[in-house]
Amino acid sequence: MKKAIKLTLAVALMLSASSLFAQKFGRINSQEILLAMPETKEMETNMQAYGKDLQDNLETITVEFNQKYLDFQKNFDTYSDAVKQLKQKELQELQNRREEFEQVAQQDYQKKQQELLTPIIEKAKAAIDKVTKENGYLVVFETGSLASYDEAALTDLAPQVRQELGIADAPAAQ
Repeated sequence: MKKAIKLTLAVALMLSASSLFAQKFGRINSQEILLAMPETKEMETNMQAYGKDLQDNLETITVEFNQKYLDFQKNFDTYSDAVKQLKQKELQELQNRREEFEQVAQQDYQKKQQELLTPIIEKAKAAIDKVTKENGYLVVFETGSLASYDEAALTDLAPQVRQELGIADAPAAQ
């Protein structure tokens, strides 16, 4: 009876050890995949236009401030004390408005970028998950991360993920 238990235990250990070695591990550079996606290029174009619009508005406020400041300096000696105070207050309000707009614009830009980037990331992640599941990978490591592993021992999933996403060719090396 003890021999049968030992034999069963030994067989079970061998089977579990062999199944461990049969597990598949992969690697992916998701940043490279994201950069190769046409949606990312479209997002960058949209963000450039959005950023230019914000920059144009900021420049309009700056030009207005500079014109009023130059006028104030030019006519400083001719202004009464009450007008000087009024003009200084107006300049300060314009300066505050510019600073406030700059902060809000920065937040809006980041929010817009996140809004446009989220669906792209989700699409790439779904493709990676699909390839991982279809091909039976136990773990997929992100290349370029701080984790240490032998990249040569891992299967690169990038070609399959590119195919899943309909990306024809790899991006040029940077």
